[in-house]
Amino acid sequence: MSKQSGIRVFLVVAGAGALVAEPSHAMHISEGILPPSWAALWFVLSIPFLAWGLRNLRVRSKEEPHLKALVGLVGAAVFIISCMPIPVPTAGTCSHPCGTGMAAILIGPTLTVVVASVALVLQALFLAHGGLTTLGADILSMGVAGAFVGYGIFMLARRAGLSWFAAAFLAGILSDWATYAVTSFVLASALHGSTSMWTMFFLILVAFVPTQVPLGILEGFISAGAYKFVQSRRPDFLILVAKGSAR
Repeated sequence: MSKQSGIRVFLVVAGAGALVAEPSHAMHISEGILPPSWAALWFVLSIPFLAWGLRNLRVRSKEEPHLKALVGLVGAAVFIISCMPIPVPTAGTCSHPCGTGMAAILIGPTLTVVVASVALVLQALFLAHGGLTTLGADILSMGVAGAFVGYGIFMLARRAGLSWFAAAFLAGILSDWATYAVTSFVLASALHGSTSMWTMFFLILVAFVPTQVPLGILEGFISAGAYKFVQSRRPDFLILVAKGSAR
C-alpha cells in the first residue's frame, strides 16, 4: 500500500470512528459522505423493498383493521430506540440500537422497512440524524438488512427448535450487527479509492466493533422483551404477523 493510500485508509477509518462516536451520526450515514452516483444506487436498490412494504400495508390493513395502529406503535418504538444514545464505557463513546429486529418479529420484515423509512426521514429532517441524500443507503442498511436478517434468524431459530426467547434474542443481536455490516460495505464501496474495497470494509467494520458488540446484545434483550410482552397480552397479533409475512 502506498503512503497516499495509507493516509486515505486512516482518514476514512477515522471518519467511521466518528460515525460511531457521535450520537447524531451513529448507525445512519450522514449527509454528504456518499458520492452522488453511489447515493443514487442505494436509492434504486431500496425503493422496491419500500414499495413491497407499502403494498403489504395496504392489502393487510383491509383484512386486519387493527394493523395500522400496531404498525404505528412499533414505528414509534423504532423511532425512539434509534434516537437513543447509549454510553459504552469501554469505548468512551456513545452509539445507539435501531429496533428493526424487534419490529420485524412483531409486524414482519416488509412493514419494518416502511416504519424504518419513516423514522429515517423524520430523523434526517428534524434531528440532523443521517441525511436525505444518503436516505437510500440508510434504508437499505437499517430497514432492509436489519428487518430481513432479524426475521430470517427468528424463523430459522424457531424451526431449529430454539425457544421463542432465544430466537427473539438472536434476531435482535444479528439484526443490529447485519445493519452495521451493510453500513460498512456501503461506506467501503464508495470510499475505498485505490485501496482494496474489502480491506476498507474490514477496517470500517472493526471501527464499529467497540459499540456494536454490547449494543447488539442490548438489542437482543429488547427484542425478546418486546416479543414476550406482546405474546402475553395479544398473542393473536403474532399469528396474524406470521400469516402476513408469508406474502
